[in-house]
Amino acid sequence: MQLPPGTSIFISLAGLVAVTMWRLREVRSAVTLRKIVIPPLGMATGFCMFLAPAFRIPWALAWPLLLTTKLIRQGEAIMMKRSSAFLAVLFVLAAVRFLARGYFDTILTVQQSAGLFFILAFGMIVHWRARLLIDFRKLMADPALESAS
Repeated sequence: MQLPPGTSIFISLAGLVAVTMWRLREVRSAVTLRKIVIPPLGMATGFCMFLAPAFRIPWALAWPLLLTTKLIRQGEAIMMKRSSAFLAVLFVLAAVRFLARGYFDTILTVQQSAGLFFILAFGMIVHWRARLLIDFRKLMADPALESAS
């Protein structure tokens, strides 16, 4: 399946804008167990793509996300502290993905490239959300704590 020229770039940029807007909105509300667990579970359905042989890749980076995310207690609510470095990480990852596409397109099919970047994104999100879950549980268990990690 061939997409019209520029469609892939437009969709990638739209995704980047959507994730950025979601992230900016996310830091305005209290963190809950549900908000930590649901995104990776929802994203896990994407692994169905690997049922189709075209998406399988021969080989399958959460540190920036881990380093730029911190949960804090504000009164009774647990909030995610806004970090401008987090947005920078998102933009750098998007730029790396965009720039690497040219190289990956020479050695992988479009489906394999999609699978590769999905695995990378999922791996980052699972590690990130697991750490958030641990920090969230620490803050819930000890109301005297002001922040976790």
